[in-house]
Amino acid sequence: MQAMWGLAHALEVTSRRMLRVLGVTGPQRLVIRVIGQFPDISSGDIAATMGLHPSTLTGVLARLVGQKLVERLPDPTDGRRVRYRLTRAGRKIDRERRGTVEAAVRRALGRAGETTVEHTVRMIGVLVAELDREA
Repeated sequence: MQAMWGLAHALEVTSRRMLRVLGVTGPQRLVIRVIGQFPDISSGDIAATMGLHPSTLTGVLARLVGQKLVERLPDPTDGRRVRYRLTRAGRKIDRERRGTVEAAVRRALGRAGETTVEHTVRMIGVLVAELDREA
């Protein structure tokens, strides 16, 4: 448990630092990265990619639109839906690498052996499944 709390704390500290330096939190940056990889993506598809319930993204997307990092576009095939695309400012944040959570993860993965990474991924999956079961 101590390791889990340590990880949660480190993610929170890094997220706050990203907010000061980049202007977005870690979760907002992750949404930007997903939209950057899949332009014109729906919120449902963003949620599915991230393994989240779509309602979890509502506030994050609204803040990113409000910050003019992401734009909402009508879905050309279904007027009830919207698609999301990065603005020029959003693309700039998408390209940034220094000081981000994923930069730290990339460095850690480079230091860990393949077996360690495989076991860690498997264990995180077991934890997520157990936590979801308790909900």
